[in-house]
Amino acid sequence: MPRVLLIEDDPSVREGVELGLRRRGHEVRTAATGEAGLTALGEFQPDLLLLDLMLPGMTGVQVCRQVRETSQLPIIMLTARGDDFDVVVGLEAGADDYIVKPARTEVIEARIRAVLRRIEEPGGRPAVEFHGDLAVDRVGLGVAKSGQRLALAPSELKLLLFLSAAPEQVFSRQQLLEHVWEHSYHADARLVDACVRRLRNKIEDVPGSPRYIQTLRGFGYRFGPL
Repeated sequence: MPRVLLIEDDPSVREGVELGLRRRGHEVRTAATGEAGLTALGEFQPDLLLLDLMLPGMTGVQVCRQVRETSQLPIIMLTARGDDFDVVVGLEAGADDYIVKPARTEVIEARIRAVLRRIEEPGGRPAVEFHGDLAVDRVGLGVAKSGQRLALAPSELKLLLFLSAAPEQVFSRQQLLEHVWEHSYHADARLVDACVRRLRNKIEDVPGSPRYIQTLRGFGYRFGPL
């Protein structure tokens, strides 16, 4: 079972989530502050980070940004308000998903599994696909641009793999939520938009004039044409 690091300052939430995940077989380490969480991150080496957005002192957004400087660890944010502006900031900082508190353990467990689930590709596809100067390795789950390997967060990699598997096909935000994030809540459409912006910043020469991930206003996103 995945090892989970939970950074949450509310004792009741922290204890409840920890207990629920332990009962499902997860090894869990907890921290009450961002600073303590970063220390635990290096010691514990988790498979996934559950990160409270509103932490005292060092905020969850600041923690997320610092983690993303050196790691592509899957991150799920915990927030008390689904429409909070900080959620968008957190997604832009590199979080892969978010959960609105309070949340049942089975919901948290489902989100963890969805974020960690590896992409299953149909047989017969080449191991490495080349799209212009972009190389997509569907077996090794790696992406390189002009020969330089890119560090993509799990949600960014999943989105790119999904879109590039069907060049020129347009997918709505709802379809992307269902296929990439494996859940569908109306407010979660910003998960898609934030992930697209982050991905463009990494794979596009000019993110404002994208060559790979293109927007069709009123419809959604597509990969190419190049």
